[in-house]
Amino acid sequence: MQPVEQLSTPFETIHQPADGFSARGPKTREDLTRFEKIDWGGSLAFFGVHVIGVLAIFTGISWAAVAMCLFMYYARMFAITGIYHRYFSHRTYKTSRFFQFIMAFWGTSCGQQGPLWWAAHHRHHHKYSDTPEDIHSPGLRGFWWAHWGWVICKRYSDTREENVKDLTKYPELNFINKYHGIAPLVLATAIFFFGSFLEHAAPALHTNGLQMLSWGFFTSTTLLYHGTFTINSLSHVFGKKRFETGDDSKNNWILSLITMGEGWHNNHHKFPFSERQGIYWWEIDMSHYVLKVFSWFGLVWDIQTHPKELFSGAGNLKKEAAL
Repeated sequence: MQPVEQLSTPFETIHQPADGFSARGPKTREDLTRFEKIDWGGSLAFFGVHVIGVLAIFTGISWAAVAMCLFMYYARMFAITGIYHRYFSHRTYKTSRFFQFIMAFWGTSCGQQGPLWWAAHHRHHHKYSDTPEDIHSPGLRGFWWAHWGWVICKRYSDTREENVKDLTKYPELNFINKYHGIAPLVLATAIFFFGSFLEHAAPALHTNGLQMLSWGFFTSTTLLYHGTFTINSLSHVFGKKRFETGDDSKNNWILSLITMGEGWHNNHHKFPFSERQGIYWWEIDMSHYVLKVFSWFGLVWDIQTHPKELFSGAGNLKKEAAL
């Protein structure tokens, strides 16, 4: 497989992007909020997923539907954490150009827009974390805005391509970023027909196409939204601060279980170049485990990790429990 072309600029530029949003607007919180308006019309699909997800209770429930809901939640949570975050945002491992596209398509199935949009916003967050220019700092903007308000704000609906120049050179990534609605539609259709198949092939499961669609796609997507959003709204508020990082990022083991490893957020802000976010064996990081399996099959390689010096002189750190 053809490997993805290496960056022509130092790796640090990924975490210190060009002016991006700062060149486009004010620098104080008060001025910034004047430009922020909720895009109610453009957010109909976002709210529609929530409404249909809640209405899943009227389709009945079965163990098969619940199992599909959980499977689709974690399969796509990995797409957010292991792909959108650790690969496209931070480039913490390498892969082939073909598998890069597969991962991008997988990521768009989550309904959280395209990989370029996601990476551009996240790189901006790392540059301005918990300062007035951080668009989702709960300490400065409040819980609900950090959790989901900024996601449906018209000001942040565009992809800031100047922050992801290392990714925009791939035409296929620009395509999937523009048409990010294809994968969710394909996935929802596939889940519906799978449920219809089970209705006739395995009637003892007591499921059908509509039930499987409601639980397997809409309910799991709703849970996926809010599981992902907790890292913005909660991991900068609740937890243990192991490292001084100049922001409010904290480690939280509960959020780590919900998000497949993203809860070790203070670790991540200290070492954003490391793919693994849980430093010690007891810091469960499921996304890292999946990527290690991928590496055994040659799908990814050169997985970056924490500096070795961290372990040689970290006796006291091991004694610190993460909330």
